[in-house]
Amino acid sequence: MEEKYPVTVEVGYPESSSRILALIAIPFFIFKGILLIPHMIILQFLQIAAMVAVWFAYWAILFTGKYPKVLFDFVVGVTRWQTRTSAWMFSLTDKYPPFRF
Repeated sequence: MEEKYPVTVEVGYPESSSRILALIAIPFFIFKGILLIPHMIILQFLQIAAMVAVWFAYWAILFTGKYPKVLFDFVVGVTRWQTRTSAWMFSLTDKYPPFRF
C-alpha cells in the first residue's frame, strides 16, 4: 500500500523555456537578487513566524497528538513561497513568484 504524505512536491517539466531570459540571467544574477528584495524582506518575517508556529505546534502535538491545521497550513504556505522564490532566483522557472502563500 502506498503511503500518502501530507505535503508533496510536484514540478512539471516546462514545455519551453526562454533562452533570452536564461542568457540574461547569467551576467545579471545580481539584478535578479535585487528584484527579489521585497520577497526576501517579507519571507524573513514569515520564516520567523513559521519558527514560532512550529514551536507551538510541537507543544500542541505533544499534548493533543495532532498538528493544528491552521499552523500546518501556515508553515506549508511559507515553505511554498520560499521554494517558488528560490526556483525563480536560480532560473528553474521563468515565472516571477507571486506574493502569496
